Amino acid sequence: MIPPTPLLIGLIILVALLFDFTNGFHDSANAISTIVSTKVLTPRQAVLFAAFFNFVAAFTFGVAVASTISNLVKLDYVPINSIPWIHLAALIGAICWNIMTWYLGLPTSSSHAIIGGLLGAGIASSGLAAIKISTVIFVVIFMVLSPMVGMIIGFFFMVGVLWIAKDTHRSKVDKYFRKLQLLSASTYSFSHGSNDAQKTMGIITPLLFSIGYFGTGVNPNLLPVPIWVIIAAHTAIALGTLSGGWRIVRTMGYKITRLRPVDGFAAEAASAATIIGASVAGIPVSTTHVITTSIMGVGTTRGTSAVKWGMARSIIWAWIVTIPASALIGYGSFSLFAHFLP
Repeated sequence: MIPPTPLLIGLIILVALLFDFTNGFHDSANAISTIVSTKVLTPRQAVLFAAFFNFVAAFTFGVAVASTISNLVKLDYVPINSIPWIHLAALIGAICWNIMTWYLGLPTSSSHAIIGGLLGAGIASSGLAAIKISTVIFVVIFMVLSPMVGMIIGFFFMVGVLWIAKDTHRSKVDKYFRKLQLLSASTYSFSHGSNDAQKTMGIITPLLFSIGYFGTGVNPNLLPVPIWVIIAAHTAIALGTLSGGWRIVRTMGYKITRLRPVDGFAAEAASAATIIGASVAGIPVSTTHVITTSIMGVGTTRGTSAVKWGMARSIIWAWIVTIPASALIGYGSFSLFAHFLP
């Protein structure tokens, strides 16, 4: 295949930042749906609020998640000329899936889309042996566990909040939690930026490795993330958030359960706690899955009928299909590159 050159790598980095932008507008609903649906902030105020805290997250929690993503494909196994094309094919798979599900208004995972794209493209390049199975197992375990954790924490957090406020008039509860929701929403947006922007860093860093950016003798499994990559990734996701994914906002904010300020606070606080814990541990969880199941958990405290399970089933099916679909697109994209760019 065409060997990596600085110009080629620069172009693919721009595509990676485009993916980060689509991640921002696709996942902006995660950060703003609760605060918009409870009318604590206007839509424009909410996206500015979320974008700011997405960017601020660049300066905390390190880059452990980026390291996990960059180790899904064995860089010391695949031909170095294939590395840019593997990552470009993965980005095509993830971007296509993001745009498709955004159009349908489904809150699917950009994280799982890029993981699926990498797996498909890596297998197309050098077979199953190109995939670091231990990292994939690690990711899949938490792919399943994190939504369950979000739902459980959301349910019990809401129960605790309701118990504390049980003797307080509803108007006072709404008044207090409209203010507290500003804190929970900012914390959630911060946690979203701390985890999701790192996925793009985990794409760009191996691209730099392929052109010798880090010099000779560097361990491809322990690549450092340059500061400019960190800033660029967080800027792109913040700009994407500013664009607002309104189709998904309507699904998250209105079509799963009815949200009051106290519900929004509980869902955001539960999600933020789950995601920040994952970011510290280097686990690339789906922020979309966590906030969605937290909303379901919060809604369940009013009885199972308070959650619109038909919509929930549609969302869950989209989650199940995400990795296979993006992997298939990534596999097909790399196969086309290999055919036309020998």
